[in-house]
Amino acid sequence: MDIKSIKTIESESDCLCDTEQLNKVLDSLAKKITCDLKDKNPLVLCVMTGGLIPTGHLITRLSFPLQLDYIHATRYRGETSGGELHWIQEPSISLQKRNVLIVDDIYDEGITLVEIAKYCKEKGASNVYTAVLVNKIHNRKENFKLDYVGMETEDRYLFGFGMDYKNYLRNVNAIHAVKGM
Repeated sequence: MDIKSIKTIESESDCLCDTEQLNKVLDSLAKKITCDLKDKNPLVLCVMTGGLIPTGHLITRLSFPLQLDYIHATRYRGETSGGELHWIQEPSISLQKRNVLIVDDIYDEGITLVEIAKYCKEKGASNVYTAVLVNKIHNRKENFKLDYVGMETEDRYLFGFGMDYKNYLRNVNAIHAVKGM
């Protein structure tokens, strides 16, 4: 994809959540997580690549002891629709008898997040919690209960703050929806 096309996608998109609103969303998420996990010595697992930016912003708001690691499983591989799940990287810190908080950018259909939560339980985690910045509202989801949700959006193709459009636009400091998608 050429840079001009990417710039056009960004300039014609709808901003659903600006930087100021994102900060309020993250503050609220951090408050809820702190209330529940401050005394549980959690291992925070960032789901790569989309969870990188939300996780980075979120953990700076958590003022209690925690460890940080990452996990990388993906269905998208640069495309706008998901396929088969590919495991790329397992965490380096043991999950055995740990309280694990999985942080991801978006809960769309939920296939990846459900599999990661299942993986954590299979690896011996005592408790597995999930936090997503965005929960997309539609009826194509896995039957799964999220523990922490930053915000909910309509069923459109989103980018920014970790979410990508064809491997671009993750670095946009807001959440946008692609026109016509």
